[in-house]
Amino acid sequence: MAYRSLLRVPGAAFFPLGFLARLPYATSSLATLVLVRAASGSYAFAGLAAAAQGIANALGGPLSGSLADRHGHRLVGTVTALANSTALTCLIAASHTGRASMIVAAALAGLTQPPVGPLVRVHWSRLLHARDRSDLVPTALSYEATVEEISFVAGPALVGLLTALGPTAPTVAAIALLVLATLPFALSLTPGIVEHRQSPRAPRTPLPRLPLAAMFLAMAAMGAVFGAAQTGVTAYADDSGHPDSAGLLYALFGIGSALAGAACAWLPARFTLRHRYLTFAATLLLGALTLAVGDRLHALPTAMAVAGVTVAPYLISLYALTERLAPADRATVALTILCAGGPLGTATGQVLAGYLADRHGSAGAFLVPPIAATAALLLAVAVFLAGPGVLRPAVRVAVGSGTPESGGMGRAKGRTHDGDER
Repeated sequence: MAYRSLLRVPGAAFFPLGFLARLPYATSSLATLVLVRAASGSYAFAGLAAAAQGIANALGGPLSGSLADRHGHRLVGTVTALANSTALTCLIAASHTGRASMIVAAALAGLTQPPVGPLVRVHWSRLLHARDRSDLVPTALSYEATVEEISFVAGPALVGLLTALGPTAPTVAAIALLVLATLPFALSLTPGIVEHRQSPRAPRTPLPRLPLAAMFLAMAAMGAVFGAAQTGVTAYADDSGHPDSAGLLYALFGIGSALAGAACAWLPARFTLRHRYLTFAATLLLGALTLAVGDRLHALPTAMAVAGVTVAPYLISLYALTERLAPADRATVALTILCAGGPLGTATGQVLAGYLADRHGSAGAFLVPPIAATAALLLAVAVFLAGPGVLRPAVRVAVGSGTPESGGMGRAKGRTHDGDER
């Protein structure tokens, strides 16, 4: 029922276009691994190039978010889509030259990555509050997490299928998607809803630094699981003699995650955000251990599908907590800071897993996900034990009113004693 109500809010073209717009991000990292691995002959160097891309994305994301808050989502989305397609074209050209140029091109590709996820989440929040349907915000976040996971099914599958045509084909496909889907999606963002301009002299609401840092690190841990899993799957596929199956194997990771993400819309309100965060951090560790065991038992396809179930619930809890913490005029930059932790963690996971894969094969690479998930759980425990005040929504003073108002993207609502919205 909640999803049916959500379908009535935006235009019909919003849903397919929003899905296609995020596919370049879903294909980008794995496509870079495939391209650079073929050009250099080294997993370690391919991991280094992907790491450069991820680190640059972590730096560029908050910058894009800040610019979007100041100048509008349509402008930033359009410019980054065009710049990213150019950077990926340069990466293809660099694969025929030297290693240094491949690193630079990969970094440019990461720096210019369009922040589709944060843009669309802020779009949903502002749209729903403008329509007086703030009760649908959790459903929208669950929907976005589900679509994101579906994109991480379709993206790697697309890479896997296109790799059979050559190592350059996945990157060419990403360029085509940027021009044909991401660019039109950015242009479709409505100025009256998405762009949230202030007077140039109006004070900027400060970001809640400690809570946001905790969410950033939590997302980085999740990214390390992703990066190591990508590298591990690539090594597993090569070791089995079917390198083109890497994308299809990694797609199984997203199937379970997409199903779990869709189910999160029906979680009971009494299961508060803080408790969800802690619970899903624990299940993430179980999923990461499943990957390591599945590789050793030669049952990796099944392990990928099972482990994927633990991913989306953890991610949704991070997005929901950040959505609640974010000041209204800093919404996009807060979410891009959160999302920046993902590629940074992915880069770290890829470097470590690439190093271990060169020496110990896929078994070495799959040692990294449980380590990263353990760090995620320890952080969740620390945040939970610190009390609800750590994740309390920011309070800002409305410009020109002198009265406090909720600092989240949502409006003030009834809250439980620990600060979670019911």
